[in-house]
Amino acid sequence: MTMEKTEKATERELNINVHHVTRLEGHGNIVVNVRKGRLEKAELQIVESPRFFESILLGRKWHEAPYITSRICGICAVGHAQASIDALEAAFDITPSRQTLRLRKLLLHAEMMQSHWLHIFFLAAPDFFGAGSAIALVDDHPELVRSALRLKKLANDLADLICGRKVHPVSMKVNGFSMIPDESELARVRKRLIAARDDVSAAVDLFAALDIPDFDRETEYVALYRPDQYAWIDGRLRTTDGYEYPVQQYRDLTNERVVRHSTAKHTRHARDSYMVGALARTKINFSLLRPEATEAAYQLGLSPDTVNPYMNNVAQLVESIHCLEDSIERIEDILTAGLREERREVDVRAGRGVGAAEVPRGVLFHDYEIDDEGTIGDANCIIPTAQNLGNIEEDMRALIPEIMHRSEEDITLALEMLVRAYDPCISCSTHLLDVSFVK
Repeated sequence: MTMEKTEKATERELNINVHHVTRLEGHGNIVVNVRKGRLEKAELQIVESPRFFESILLGRKWHEAPYITSRICGICAVGHAQASIDALEAAFDITPSRQTLRLRKLLLHAEMMQSHWLHIFFLAAPDFFGAGSAIALVDDHPELVRSALRLKKLANDLADLICGRKVHPVSMKVNGFSMIPDESELARVRKRLIAARDDVSAAVDLFAALDIPDFDRETEYVALYRPDQYAWIDGRLRTTDGYEYPVQQYRDLTNERVVRHSTAKHTRHARDSYMVGALARTKINFSLLRPEATEAAYQLGLSPDTVNPYMNNVAQLVESIHCLEDSIERIEDILTAGLREERREVDVRAGRGVGAAEVPRGVLFHDYEIDDEGTIGDANCIIPTAQNLGNIEEDMRALIPEIMHRSEEDITLALEMLVRAYDPCISCSTHLLDVSFVK
């Protein structure tokens, strides 16, 4: 920074209030105050009303939980159902069949692809083209929009084939599926996935040409890990600070706490905050990416050493390539083995179960206490966006001094792009209600 810019920064007065940040799910405000060059406040204020899904579960029967919790989110509905089912299977000591696990992982790929492509093309991309929304891209970049729509529809159709709906699955069950997909339909979707490589390759070329903001801040990154495959489920919790836990000990990692300016709690572990999501997963599981995804990562400047939160968008694109290629191979394996109807026996017993699943925005936890009649007596859900909120604010506090010399408009855009880079799902994250009684 030049001497002139430094002098201007030390005299700077800023009062940024963005109500509400656009192109993300839910309502969040960016509030920044700078007085005489000194940063006094940098907050991402979550102002959504909480929806109390944990309380809704109390007194309900175990088999209702996946259907109820899948309504927490219209984008991560499969992931919530999966984490819920994992928790129930842990409580009942159930090990699902190989066929069930194959279908579940394929289904999680579908959700990951549809969410990542939604965010990359429709929510993040407009920032790089100076557009207010994806609608504004239709005239100048029509093929980009058509490609995005094709990819999004393909992923939704794959989910629909396996779980009976594009959103809010109905066929996912504890210890199996209530229906299995038609093999001929699976084969057709596989051909469409192969054809989609052209659209994905074009997306890589597009993002390689974009000017990603230059901002590095090292933090702790958290994701599921297993040594034999890129983990979406069935892994252990690993952090880049060298910690590892079984999922049952998730509370030792998350350490939720209440903050005054948010209806969502914040979390912290070894540092004041940590990050979950695509960037965290690629850092922890980089060596387990498909070769096609690894090649794209290096083309896009993503590596295990990346600590730029704006690169979370790039990590999402890399993950979508991994999911695409793994889906093609996984469907071939399923078709070779053949699909068959399976008995889904469930021996209900009292106990506690914890489930964890990687959803687009990071690792998700469901934790249930169940009595011997199968009634839920206690429930806890920790959402990825809530885990990221503290880290977003730490990024804001580190970023603002670096860009203090810019115009207020540019600073505001940089902060909005930073928040959008995390792809937050704000409505899912809200859990707190603070009531003040006036005497």
